[in-house]
Amino acid sequence: MLSYKCPAECRHCMYACSPKWTGDWITVDQLEQFLPQLAKVIRPSPYGPQYMSLNHGLHFSGGEPFLNFELLLKAVEIAEALRIPSTFVETNCFWCKNDKLTRERLQALKEKGLKGVMISVNPFYAEYVPFERTDRCIRTSQEVFGANMMVYQLEYYRMFKRLGITGRLSIDQYLKLTLGESLSDTVELFLMGRATEKLKGLYPSHPSKRFFNTPCQPDFLRSWHNHFDNYGNFMPGYCGGISLGSWFELDRLVKKGIDLENRPVLKHLVSEDMKGLLDFALDMGYPELSEGYVSKCHLCLDIRKYLASSEDFEELKPIQFYEQLK
Repeated sequence: MLSYKCPAECRHCMYACSPKWTGDWITVDQLEQFLPQLAKVIRPSPYGPQYMSLNHGLHFSGGEPFLNFELLLKAVEIAEALRIPSTFVETNCFWCKNDKLTRERLQALKEKGLKGVMISVNPFYAEYVPFERTDRCIRTSQEVFGANMMVYQLEYYRMFKRLGITGRLSIDQYLKLTLGESLSDTVELFLMGRATEKLKGLYPSHPSKRFFNTPCQPDFLRSWHNHFDNYGNFMPGYCGGISLGSWFELDRLVKKGIDLENRPVLKHLVSEDMKGLLDFALDMGYPELSEGYVSKCHLCLDIRKYLASSEDFEELKPIQFYEQLK
């Protein structure tokens, strides 16, 4: 993640990205110093290092990486020099204002060594990005990168084409057009991050105990598709606001492991899962939500928001994430 700054403030964003963030872009010096540590452990796509794959290789993301195109170009150049396989960029296409600019930027990235592009399409981005720009990026990316172009999520793209969407589309307009179809009936949607507040009214709530038997450990402790942000935080999976340590010191972290004794939130999550975390928070004065929670991630995040506001926990970083959720 080059930065959390984004021109959109999507209701589903698991990292609470928005225009309100200070850029705090990762620096070229940091990329040159620390990407070599990642280069040693990144695995290529099963199809080969010249191809992209969602859970392999290295993707440059945010926030929106095209907000700082010169930095993105340099990041790709550094990754190529390190022979990092299966590199691609993730974008919401806000910048694709005309055919010329779109082709020039995609071609420049390819010439620097980028292998592919992943284009985000769903009703949340559609509130901010005119669909014509999304369509232009998809069309041009196919021409520049060929098969190394991924649409996430393709179901929404096909739906928008079928409905003849133009311009921006609000969630209310989307629900009206689809006769109130649930936002997660047919495609993947994670009820975490900003979605726990902005979308909770669309889903049933449950008491906290409902989530004690749905452990997050397999996702939380996985060794694939993790994220590394511009502040140095090594985040497990999609868990925004949780830091396993600094990826700027990845070699040391891997060698010595995580000091759980000084990271009680991590300790309870790893050893006792959601019930352990809740018991710890209750002892700290956390008030459970009377209306309940829409997902285990909602429960976890609400607890962490409370803890982050009451004490400085090393593992609850970046603190700006919790501030943006307010």
